[in-house]
Order: sequence, then C-alpha cells, then structure tokens
Amino acid sequence: MSKDICVAPVNIHLHHIKSIIHPKIAISAQNVSAFKEGAYTGEITTSQLKDIGIMNSIIGHSERRTIFTESDQTIAAKQKLLQEAGMTSILCIGEKLEEREANMTWNVCKR
Repeated sequence: MSKDICVAPVNIHLHHIKSIIHPKIAISAQNVSAFKEGAYTGEITTSQLKDIGIMNSIIGHSERRTIFTESDQTIAAKQKLLQEAGMTSILCIGEKLEEREANMTWNVCKR
C-alpha cells in the first residue's frame, strides 16, 4: 500500500503513535544510528526501529549536519544500514545559506 503522508515524531513517542495512527499514514524515525549494534548511548538502531514496526528514517537533516557535524560519509553509513535492513530513508539534501549565495547549490546537492 502506497502511503503519501508520513509523520516523524520524536523517538520516545514512536511506539505510541504507531498504535494510534491511521494505517494509511507512514511513520518515520527522525534519525537512525550510523552503527549497527553496540553500546552507543542515546542512539537508536535499525533493528530497534524494526522491533517496533518502524520502517522509515529521516537522515541527513540540516541540524544533524550542522549542529552534530554529521558528514556525507556518516549519512552514507546510515543509508547503507537502512538499505541492509530493508528500510526506507528520507534523505535530506541541500545547501547552507553561504553555499546558496555562492551559487554552489547544484554542486552541494549533486555531492
């Protein structure tokens, strides 16, 4: 079934929202760990998301890239784990204001 609407609540509410939301609405995590398993305090892995029936995750959001300094390589690692888990990613791409003003939009998005 195709789902045209997706919500992405904070992790602590994923399980509850899953239990009450209309089945035509997809649910996504806001982020996923770049590590498969292990002691990574505060991270949520693909297997943990799948355990509660969440099959989507946003990756590459601007705050993750700027505030948490996630690199393209980190985003690629997350993408690989999502693909290996049979999950769907919502990949955010885009340029910073300085890059847009320097006419670098296409180069940033292409990268």
